[in-house]
Amino acid sequence: MTHVRNAAMVLVAVLLVVAGVWASWGAAQHVLLAKGREHGTLTVTGCTDERCSGTYAPEDPGSPRRTLTIGRSVAAGPGSVIPVVVKPGTDEGVRAGWGGGLHAWLPLGGALVLAAPLVAGGLRLRRTAWSLAGAGAALWVAAFLAL
Repeated sequence: MTHVRNAAMVLVAVLLVVAGVWASWGAAQHVLLAKGREHGTLTVTGCTDERCSGTYAPEDPGSPRRTLTIGRSVAAGPGSVIPVVVKPGTDEGVRAGWGGGLHAWLPLGGALVLAAPLVAGGLRLRRTAWSLAGAGAALWVAAFLAL
């Protein structure tokens, strides 16, 4: 019976981490695999609760875009100049550089922190759980400092 319980706990913990990677990959792929994609800077002119938009200045002067939107974050406000990578086929950008990469992986950090109690309580692997929680919290702090 304990093997079934342990297998269930492992399955749920792995499912949480995989879900964190899956949620992060939508934005992280544009930052990590940015070679060959359109780069530039976004000068934020206005923000709503979920999105910020502004004037886009591409590195390649032949770009047809003049405006761009980006997901709202704490560090983006009117007047901010943000380096961005444009998602192919859209007028949506993703923050580039270390700050953008760390910001994109925030869901993975949350998944690691959520999986830690399962590993500690369900599997009785306290050191591993502390490592998971520490890695998730370190990702949160690094993203906060980089933005």
